[in-house]
Amino acid sequence: MKRQALQVFDHLPAPLDLREEVLKGLAQRQKTLPAKLFYDERGSRLFEAITALPEYYLTRTEIGLLRQHGGEIARIVGAGSVLLEYGAGASLKIRLLLEALRPDCYVPMDISREFLLAAAQRLLDDYDWLSIYAACVDYSQALSLPRQIEQAERKLGFFPGSSLGNFTPPEAQQFLQRVRQTLGRGSYFLLGVDLEKDAAVLEAAYNDQQGVTAAFNKNMLRHLNQTLGAGFDEQRFRHEARYNSEQSRIEMHLISEVDQVLNVGGRQIALRKGESIHTENSCKYHPDRLQQMAQTAGFDTRRIWTDERGYFALLLLQGV
Repeated sequence: MKRQALQVFDHLPAPLDLREEVLKGLAQRQKTLPAKLFYDERGSRLFEAITALPEYYLTRTEIGLLRQHGGEIARIVGAGSVLLEYGAGASLKIRLLLEALRPDCYVPMDISREFLLAAAQRLLDDYDWLSIYAACVDYSQALSLPRQIEQAERKLGFFPGSSLGNFTPPEAQQFLQRVRQTLGRGSYFLLGVDLEKDAAVLEAAYNDQQGVTAAFNKNMLRHLNQTLGAGFDEQRFRHEARYNSEQSRIEMHLISEVDQVLNVGGRQIALRKGESIHTENSCKYHPDRLQQMAQTAGFDTRRIWTDERGYFALLLLQGV
């Protein structure tokens, strides 16, 4: 592809869709909110701060694997690729891949438009050879990307940070199938996934002593206040992250500190003191299970790399 600097593609769900999704979740016995609501501009900045916390091993470990194996990834994928990142951030990870691969085009996909464009512009400032097509989308839904991207002959999808764990296993399976459909036969998908480990290590990573994860969790309420005119008061909630051993996942909750009635999207929502809103899952996987899911979705596993402690895995998949 010829370098065309920065182009932008907007395809977010309508506000009415978000209202319906939020109200449906809050009507359940175990109230829920969709994790994508973490990621307005402030939430994206808070998450970047989380990745630098001493308790949060995931980002450091994944970056180490990318540094160690980036050259091998580039040799397998080959030159002239289109690099698509699901849930683009502002971290070092994508820079390591860009420098190893030197793709024809980079397509960052994120739901937070301001954060997405700012990160894309920083990359353009640093890589004068790079063409970027920034896609403001909800990648948890079916994607319809511009034709020149979808028809590119050589594609590499990148989904870092163990974000696959935010889906339930059936949702993760559906996501992998959609990715396979988007990338096409012969294209590659590089997937970073957190592995099963001691519960104490996991709980420490999601309950940091500085309270950054708590602020990140509560920012969802602020985001809802701005987008749907909801009446959440952050001070009336506390953050809690706990490991569910039966489901092999960390669960994040917002616990109501008082009895309260809220107006959300024009509807009254009652919360009892001690009642929780389930905001996020972070499922942990075994490599064998990941390979089975990939195969069901239409991928072959080309490589699996793990760190010395077996905390984290990078999987390089190829569509068949």
